[in-house]
Amino acid sequence: MRVAKAAMGGFVAGIAAMYFADPNRGRRRRVVVRDKVNAGLRDVAREFDKAGRDLRNRSQGVASAVLSLASKAEADEQLIDERVRSSIGRAVSHPHAICVTVDRGGRVILEGPVLDHEVEYLLKRVRSTAGVTEVINRLDPHPEPGTLASLQGGRPRGPHASFARQSWPPALRIAAAAAAGVAFYRARNGGLMRVPRAGFGTVLLLRAVTNRSIGRLLGIGETRAVEIDKTVHILAPVEEVFAFWSKVENFPKFMTHLKAVRDFGDGKSRWVAAGPAGIAVSWDAEVTESKKDERQCWRSVPESLINTEGVIRFESTPEGGTRVAIHMAYCPPAGVFGHGIAWLFGADPKSEIDDDLMRLKSLLEVGKTRAHGSIVWRDDFPLATPSPTTS
Repeated sequence: MRVAKAAMGGFVAGIAAMYFADPNRGRRRRVVVRDKVNAGLRDVAREFDKAGRDLRNRSQGVASAVLSLASKAEADEQLIDERVRSSIGRAVSHPHAICVTVDRGGRVILEGPVLDHEVEYLLKRVRSTAGVTEVINRLDPHPEPGTLASLQGGRPRGPHASFARQSWPPALRIAAAAAAGVAFYRARNGGLMRVPRAGFGTVLLLRAVTNRSIGRLLGIGETRAVEIDKTVHILAPVEEVFAFWSKVENFPKFMTHLKAVRDFGDGKSRWVAAGPAGIAVSWDAEVTESKKDERQCWRSVPESLINTEGVIRFESTPEGGTRVAIHMAYCPPAGVFGHGIAWLFGADPKSEIDDDLMRLKSLLEVGKTRAHGSIVWRDDFPLATPSPTTS
């Protein structure tokens, strides 16, 4: 086992030496790595600073709460009112729709419209507020906002613990990284629990470092594990750019990571791309919205191997060109883990889209580009027949 580990270590070291000692690109690679390491160290220092401030603030809050509970002095109506309104703001999506009345002795009356699913948690939060002795429920619950102006918009709230949140606070991220270190240390002891501990430590460390949910990391129930935003300006009329983009069968001719795209009509198509190590992956997609010369929206059909969705916007510029803005999200198998593995094998969607857009720009501006090892000419691409607007 030790011989195998030593051989693997020597193999990796040899590859690294060849990569960084390359006479043509080695110096640039060393500089890039140095800059990334320095940037990473600065990011770590900032996170520790944030975690320290977060811990201090939380400690002060806990101390204040303990002192408040220990104090026998009865809080006045104004102080209880402020506490109750603060609790309401953390419990419901439309706190300003609720009227609060505080009577002498800590009796609180709640009135106003509220969503059905928020009532139970709201009452629980208010009852647990310091100084509140009784809660009178005169709320007007509604299953849906309907036409009530006071229930429009708002930000969803609810009983979500910090551990389950999409974004963790700095202190929790530091604690999770420390717990991951303990898991790795315990995994060194061997035994049946070695692999589970190492796996748990890896997931927890990545959760702390990336600050992404476990679902996104593993690709469980997610379509937005990785999000990409790209913009390019093309010196061609918006009508021409939109017509070119609408012909999806054109894409494999200048997008080098695509092997084939088959158009089934009615906005439905099948895509085949080169995945990690050149392994082909395919999925079906559909256009969900298309507005001529303005935008197209798409998504993969349910049960696809690759879950993806996005929108591309076309905007005419004063000089007669077109601004193309793409926002897309995708979730490969195994989520962010799968994305990382693909990156290790040289399949980086973000870089590939950059290259694809540059080739598209060259095709429409110059009339030619280079793809698949040969020159591709603009005249070889038929334009799409304009389709009716859908929404």
